[in-house]
Amino acid sequence: MEPSDEELMARYQAGDTEAFQELYRRYAPRLQGLMRRSLFRQEEAADLVQQTFLHLHRARNDFRTGALLRPWLFTIALNLKRKHFRTVARRPASELGEIDPAGNDPGPGSPLERSEEQAAVREALAKLPAGTREVIELHWFEGLPFAEVAQTVGASLSAVKVRAHRGYKALRELLADRNQAGGAE
Repeated sequence: MEPSDEELMARYQAGDTEAFQELYRRYAPRLQGLMRRSLFRQEEAADLVQQTFLHLHRARNDFRTGALLRPWLFTIALNLKRKHFRTVARRPASELGEIDPAGNDPGPGSPLERSEEQAAVREALAKLPAGTREVIELHWFEGLPFAEVAQTVGASLSAVKVRAHRGYKALRELLADRNQAGGAE
């Protein structure tokens, strides 16, 4: 049986570098996807993932025993992403990369249809307020339960659920409007 994230972190705090490598193996791809959905350049996303793990290394002794690692790590990543956008003073929402947000096969249809659907979802997601978008990215794309999303974004569980509900509703409306506009052409 694989050790939990928290067990790996405890081992890393005790000096086990292999535990850090395992945490990196588990979370780097997920964090890369999280960053890539908002950033235009793959290099920027990779750089922020590296910075996330550098922060984890530097703050390893601040991690509290009994706390969950995943929300702590995602909080670091989201804070770095926010700082990046403040620094460059832009949000290239319309220039998101060509990836499947969940890392899964999007289903039936030609590759062109799937890429158009993905682009439509990314475009609609980019129109949501940042706080709502983060909740949806963490819950829907990263699969975090609402309690961990709340911990990650620093909001109450009920606030996160409200943001998610409003965000999913807005996404449905944006996508429906897009489909109606596409059918009218």
